[in-house]
Amino acid sequence: MNVIIIPAYEPNESLIHLVCELKAADKTSLVVIDDGSNETYQPIFKKIQDLGFHVFHHEKNMGKGAAIKTGIIEANKIYDEISFYITCDADGQHLVKDILKIDQAAHKDFNQLILGARKQKKNSIPLRSRFGNWFSALYFRFSTGVILTDTQTGLRAIPFNLTDEALQIKENRYDYEMQFLMKIAKSSYPIHVIPIETIYINQNETSHFKPFVDSIRIYKQPLRFTIASLSSALIDLGIFTILFILLNGHILRAVTIASVTARLISGGYNFLLNRLWSFNNRSNTKQQIIRYGILYMAQLLSSIALVYILSSVFKFITIGKMIVDGTLFIISYFIQKHWVFRTKVNKFTRGD
Repeated sequence: MNVIIIPAYEPNESLIHLVCELKAADKTSLVVIDDGSNETYQPIFKKIQDLGFHVFHHEKNMGKGAAIKTGIIEANKIYDEISFYITCDADGQHLVKDILKIDQAAHKDFNQLILGARKQKKNSIPLRSRFGNWFSALYFRFSTGVILTDTQTGLRAIPFNLTDEALQIKENRYDYEMQFLMKIAKSSYPIHVIPIETIYINQNETSHFKPFVDSIRIYKQPLRFTIASLSSALIDLGIFTILFILLNGHILRAVTIASVTARLISGGYNFLLNRLWSFNNRSNTKQQIIRYGILYMAQLLSSIALVYILSSVFKFITIGKMIVDGTLFIISYFIQKHWVFRTKVNKFTRGD
């Protein structure tokens, strides 16, 4: 049995139409989660209950991720022998024919996460959503090594044997779906993608996604790393510039002394900030220090060599250093994420 889970926050009449269409298609194993909608929206949930479906309420808005987790918990109390949880949005972005397509695919293989990937048609996608989808896919690829064109889709079929993993994700809002997907991808669990229609109603005005706040939640790790790196860079750049001016003389000697001193101070600060805050990984301190030291030396030597080369191009050498260290910053993030502060990911057990 596949159970459809619909998280809903302040929905409009389209939710009723969706539920009615699913009922007409004989899809009655369904739960709706009211994620703290106010009294104005309760008649909509009452109609859904009158149609014979289960509705559960959060007293306050807890987030889409929390609603999905509540849906999974409640579905297991109601239904026996669940094969998949099919999640879909309440705002009309998912057509019933596409939900049924995902449902049919779920009957073929119980050991795969199924995603309904929206077709990337430029004319039908608002600019902010198009950029968000592109950036999200790029970030996901560099973080997991897995290529997916639509990492933000809410239409998914989660196999029952991933129940514990789905409930263990600590994030509760829009960041939940990305974190869950990344965890699955890193574990090498099979992910099957099925094309679905791209629906954006009124330029996606009904979406409760808050671009600034929710993007910070979704990309909090690289944002924290950026803050840590920028503050480290300011320390490094300031010390480097002062020492380079004071060590007036042979360029290579001045660059070397200034770079080493600045990097020692900023490097210690950066290691502690990334360990305790950016990646929040306090395990195996000795190994992390060794690996960070190797990365530190590689960056330091690369920075010295490249800055020296660019000193003949830029009159003000600090500009050359900013270009070099900006490039090394991007490389360093992924090395620290996947090697220095890498979190061990368990392989998930596949069902029979």
